[in-house]
Amino acid sequence: MRYHLAGRKVLITGGASGLGRHLAHQAAERGAHVVIWDVDQEAGQATADEIARSGGTASAMVVDVAEREAVKSAALHCGEIDVLINNAGIVSGERLLDSSDEQISATLHVNTMALFWVTRAFLGGMIERGHGTVVTVASSAGLVGVPGLTDYAASKFAAFGFAEALRGELRQDRTGVTSLTVCPSHLDTARFDGVTTRFAWLLPRLSASRVAGKILRAVERRRTQLIMPPLVRTIPVARAMNVRHFDAMMSFFGIGTAMDAFSSRSSQYDAAPHPRE
Repeated sequence: MRYHLAGRKVLITGGASGLGRHLAHQAAERGAHVVIWDVDQEAGQATADEIARSGGTASAMVVDVAEREAVKSAALHCGEIDVLINNAGIVSGERLLDSSDEQISATLHVNTMALFWVTRAFLGGMIERGHGTVVTVASSAGLVGVPGLTDYAASKFAAFGFAEALRGELRQDRTGVTSLTVCPSHLDTARFDGVTTRFAWLLPRLSASRVAGKILRAVERRRTQLIMPPLVRTIPVARAMNVRHFDAMMSFFGIGTAMDAFSSRSSQYDAAPHPRE
């Protein structure tokens, strides 16, 4: 059965910009009431206002999803949530020895630990009502490690495992709640400026607007996994190869040099919440 979004309450973390902003607009167009959580108060409210001017309904809250108590407090004000989209994330794009302790800590807190705090805040209510969806926006970097993304890849591998294990728990307990794992490659947002691949027609820079549409359609169809573009879906199969051959194949497609011209390091880190230890 389709899970129509009209009349549903959809919470999007990191919903003020990039993929999150597209998700907010398109969910509202489908008739959902959208709740935006973001650390950028001005951008979050601007997105909510845009949705209102277009005839939708939305609200925005300033929430640092990596802060456990802040999440608990904000969740009390939100009430019941039908669809939770864990989208908030940061990327520094530094090699391991070039990364600061603060950068590594911030990446893991925002990209990984926040999944636990935010999901736990709303999952119980979904289970009690017998329906709902938890969307975890991981990444193709959660399927294959990319040089220059050691902390980011580690956080997204963890996100993939989190969503997969959650899917098993929800299925075993027959909760009626769905866990959807999303693994896109690099998007056409400022966060991934400069990321390249050798064969753009196989590993293109994905449209954030189109990815948002696919995610919401996947929610409506109660899908449990969405990996894009198609070539990325072959990675789990390719891992059956000898490791040396697997690494050679990744190098052939330009995965090893994808971050060489990455240009958003300082801006993305500066926009992140204050690092936590």
